[in-house]
Amino acid sequence: MKYNIDGIDYDVIIEKKRNKRIYIRVKEDMKIYVTCNSFVTKILIKNILDENINSLRKMINQVKKTIDRNTKFFYLGKEYDIIIDENIKNIKIEYDKIYTKDEKMLNKWYRNEIIRIFDERYVYIYNHFKENITSPILKIRTMKSRWGVYNRKNHTITLNSKLIEYDTSKIDYVIVHELSHIIHFDHSKDFWNLVSKYCPDYKKIRKELKD
Repeated sequence: MKYNIDGIDYDVIIEKKRNKRIYIRVKEDMKIYVTCNSFVTKILIKNILDENINSLRKMINQVKKTIDRNTKFFYLGKEYDIIIDENIKNIKIEYDKIYTKDEKMLNKWYRNEIIRIFDERYVYIYNHFKENITSPILKIRTMKSRWGVYNRKNHTITLNSKLIEYDTSKIDYVIVHELSHIIHFDHSKDFWNLVSKYCPDYKKIRKELKD
């Protein structure tokens, strides 16, 4: 099944499951996935897509942004071209270019930078935190739906490794956000007041991270 949006035909993949509701997604292969039960006809699916065409446009644009970002190299909020040079012994950054011997060297350097910068920013933010809290254990891993998370049971803060792509203001905000959850475990007014104490422009940063 094909569905046309603004002059472009998109493949519609219909996944039949025992769902009571109909779910629509756009994946990175730029196909529209519709999950529904076996009684839903193609005519009904077409009508539902028509009713949700503006939402589909937003999903498509978001996926395009994700694809575009994944094909580029970002480091602390800046985009770089990768230059492979077999004579390079150490990573070298000049203007908008990163020089590396090979991909292995670049990946190793990138992982070390994530650890170094996250730890550096975490120590800085924690030392400026005036509330009486014990220092959580810092963990780093790649997460699909969160920039950071505080685990009350283990008293750990986990940061999304993808934050290395953004400038330090974004990293600092996520750290402040998770440290604030030690005091307020919800997203109450008191919680946001505490976040704003250390990150006054948190609303702007949150919007940028969502976009």
